Amino acid sequence: MQKHRGVRNSNIECSVNNYVIWLIFIIAALLEVGGDALIRKGLRGWGIGVIAVGFIILGCYGLVVNMVKWDFSRLLGAYVACFALISVLFGQMVFKEAVSISTWSGLVIIIIGGLIIQFGTK
Repeated sequence: MQKHRGVRNSNIECSVNNYVIWLIFIIAALLEVGGDALIRKGLRGWGIGVIAVGFIILGCYGLVVNMVKWDFSRLLGAYVACFALISVLFGQMVFKEAVSISTWSGLVIIIIGGLIIQFGTK
């Protein structure tokens, strides 16, 4: 009976760990997109101070995304799907861009690729 409990607890820990990893990906993507958006605004008239803040935020992205202890290729391969989704949504909501059907279609392909990387054989 004890052995069964250990397997059950292991499954729960694995599930929680996956949620934490995806939360880290979301935070990292928000930092990356936000930092890049600030640099973009700074280059378009908001000034060097905004660009500097964007650089700092991009550095924070690098720290956060690398908190996940995966192989580098698997880490960034799966992260790209999260980043792509947040980038398109950010462009639509923050920059008021009209997102084309081809962009949405490409995004679906990227997300499928990220899921294959995440859940495929290791």
